[in-house]
Amino acid sequence: MLEKVQPGASQTVLRIENMDCPTEEALIRGKLSGLPAVSGLDFNLMQRTLRVSHVPEALPAMMAALGSIGFKAEVMEAASGRQRAPVAPRTNWWPLVASGAAAALAELASWLIGGDHWAVLALALFAIFSGGLSTYKKGWIALRNRNLNMNALMSIAVTGAMLIGHWPEAAMVMVLFALAEVIEARSLDRARQAIHRLLELAPEQATVQQPDGSWAEVAASAVQVGSRVRVKPGERIALDGEVLQGRSTVDQAPITGESLPVEKATGDAVFAGTINQSGSFEYKVTAGATNSTLARIIHAVEAAQGSRAPTQRFVDQFARYYTPAVFAVALAVAVLPPLVQGGAWLDWIYKALVLLVIACPCALVISTPVSIVSGLAAAVRHGILVKGGVYLEKGRKLTWLALDKTGTLTHGKPRQTDFEPWQDADGVRSKGLAASLAARSDHPVSQALALAARADRVKLREVDEFSALPGRGVRGRIDDAVFHLGNHRLVQDLGAGSPELEARLSALEGQGKTVVMLVGETGVLALFAVADTVKGSSRQAIADLHAMGVRTVMLTGDNQHTAQAIADQVGIDRALGGLLPEDKMREIEQLVSSGDTVGMAGDGINDAPALARADIGFAMGAAGADAAIETADVALMDDDLRKLPTFVRLSRATARVLKQNIVVALGIKAAFLALTFTGHATMWMAVFADMGASLIVVANGLRLLRK
Repeated sequence: MLEKVQPGASQTVLRIENMDCPTEEALIRGKLSGLPAVSGLDFNLMQRTLRVSHVPEALPAMMAALGSIGFKAEVMEAASGRQRAPVAPRTNWWPLVASGAAAALAELASWLIGGDHWAVLALALFAIFSGGLSTYKKGWIALRNRNLNMNALMSIAVTGAMLIGHWPEAAMVMVLFALAEVIEARSLDRARQAIHRLLELAPEQATVQQPDGSWAEVAASAVQVGSRVRVKPGERIALDGEVLQGRSTVDQAPITGESLPVEKATGDAVFAGTINQSGSFEYKVTAGATNSTLARIIHAVEAAQGSRAPTQRFVDQFARYYTPAVFAVALAVAVLPPLVQGGAWLDWIYKALVLLVIACPCALVISTPVSIVSGLAAAVRHGILVKGGVYLEKGRKLTWLALDKTGTLTHGKPRQTDFEPWQDADGVRSKGLAASLAARSDHPVSQALALAARADRVKLREVDEFSALPGRGVRGRIDDAVFHLGNHRLVQDLGAGSPELEARLSALEGQGKTVVMLVGETGVLALFAVADTVKGSSRQAIADLHAMGVRTVMLTGDNQHTAQAIADQVGIDRALGGLLPEDKMREIEQLVSSGDTVGMAGDGINDAPALARADIGFAMGAAGADAAIETADVALMDDDLRKLPTFVRLSRATARVLKQNIVVALGIKAAFLALTFTGHATMWMAVFADMGASLIVVANGLRLLRK
């Protein structure tokens, strides 16, 4: 890929229908990279798209250059837009059927009346040009541009076979090659459609309330944010939104991978593509059709398909040298034995032609993108959005997984369990002061205190000069006095600790509770204990990770006692409490520097530095969250931690399939190289083997869709 994108350059996405193989990518790259107006090329073979960075007026020259090498390009939407679902082209079978029949008759006539009869030549020529004229055209273009792609190699091989008198075999080789191209293209289309079938989940129409209060069917793409939409039982939800009226259960499996329907009531979020089940409800649209959670998932996976996974980069690099090397060997086989050893020219030329047929590495190079795309699609079906093949491959190497506590291992909705005035402080006044500060914060612990205060009908006071103290708590001025509400670290920073306080804190924290304290100008005024509940899936997820050899560590801002209590409940190997965001990042850095592959799972902004530093960052509960989908390496669409071992298993399965495909593709090539030199391989057998290898690796890659 050309990396130097000029400032202010335009970006155009081109769809090139007949671009399938890296050899065709190389032909296009060689042509367009020579244009001075082109500054960047980004290929996506699985989607048959090319993103070009260029000066604005260069588009006609680019299209002409592509046309000169036999590629018809269609300008798609702007680079930032979401691609439409590709439509598989219809196959015209009649020329192939006629070509196959003529090739079979040529073989039969050769057996009955001899291979040199004019009827054999006529039938063979008809078969070659009716089924292989496009191959010859592409081959000539490739040779003219000094590119040895499969069409060029096949054109040389078939022409050579005709020149040495193997007319029926030349015809059969061309027919088998054309058949292989069609079957391979249709197999690849299945992989291409794996992601775009998600587009069919969101209905094209929505029932929208009109300004006069009536309801009408409107195209989903035309519905504006803020519109009121009605959904009937059994209907798919057309757009993201927030329930305004009614109750129902919704099957969210297409987005989050959840196996059970989710209850929805006023204020709850709903997502495009999910299925309303039992009741009718109305919701307010919160995102347009092109910006829904479903649309962002599709866009993210499309972008991931265009990235090269490590195995894919290795295979592409290998193929770049493999084809010229085999071509050089074939040339040597055709010339050296007759010149050096006095061998028969026709025999050795024939062996060289067989080598040319098996020289194309298409089966090898197509195996990796098919497997990666199938793995990405399988992950999406489980509610796991993987942002690139590099992370899908890296997941199998995961040795450490760090996890945040609140919202990741626990529900993130703690409740107040204890309240204690400290050292003769006024309990009622302390409750009011603490509630006034807590109401200004969005931290889960503060929200628990605020919720308890509302339940007790505590009157709130005006807070001035309010400020958050990251990793510690909050402060504010109430009635001309400064008060702090925060954790153990904050109390230590303020110098308000005492042996008696430490003893009480240890007792509460030993019960797995988080303690926050109200601190006034005279010292600690009150203690509030808050407890969070562990998710039911956390223990099973951790056990599954341990069974796969992945060690776990909890990184939390809560105190060490609470951290250890939660870790003991779920079975985590290590628990580190009292950590600030930079402390979490430092712990991740230490694990990474030791040579381990480290993942980090979290759901908060305070986890962002650690998520970025980890080899793989897992964002929890990403459904509806723009930032998580756009920035995470792997986004878990709901809060079920069991998706983490699912991701590791899928990564390992993808790695196995990649290795199997490479072994199959190279093994078949090696076997036919050996058979060629022993004189047992024929040209049509080589084409059949190449076709078989391509179908085997594609079918094997598609198996991941069933994982």
